Amino acid sequence: MSTRSDYIKCTLIDSINVKNAILSNERLLEAISKVACACIDALEGGNRILLAGNGGSAADAQHIAAEFVSRFMYDRPGLAAIALTTDTSMLTAIGNDYGFDHLFERQLEANARKGDIFIAITTSGNSPNVLRALARCRELGVISVGLAGNGGDIQAMCDYLIAVPSDSTPRIQEAHITISHIICGLVESAMFPRLA
Repeated sequence: MSTRSDYIKCTLIDSINVKNAILSNERLLEAISKVACACIDALEGGNRILLAGNGGSAADAQHIAAEFVSRFMYDRPGLAAIALTTDTSMLTAIGNDYGFDHLFERQLEANARKGDIFIAITTSGNSPNVLRALARCRELGVISVGLAGNGGDIQAMCDYLIAVPSDSTPRIQEAHITISHIICGLVESAMFPRLA
């Protein structure tokens, strides 16, 4: 890059290209729609949405849980969602007693109910604590959703997979938030429709 301006433009173009790749992938768009429907069904049935990830994906889990619980586009009753990344006492206790790989699995074991949705966020698709949690979902009857990129073991471990067509961590993270916002909007408008 010759200038900062070139870097800015190239980064924006890369981000737009990933979004365009999602837009032109009918199978991926259908997966997003199916996840939104699964979330609606779970919430209408009295179940919850549980979310987890590491690093930036942990922040994304918290961000999306807040959109469900507080509000997304407009005022309405709160929707049941919990980020499994926020309780430092629980995270450090589980990490210390059982190991970091068990952080989310242990919380699901304690708090998840059959019919809940677990949204696992990992850009690599290989985060051990996320993969262990996904494996536990099958035993608990929890519906599993993976937000990932092109690769990783997560590809074969979820009931629903939304795989962003990229190998770039920042581009995948940007797409994860866009996709999650779409899901929030679909859920909110279906459960609490309002007149335009």
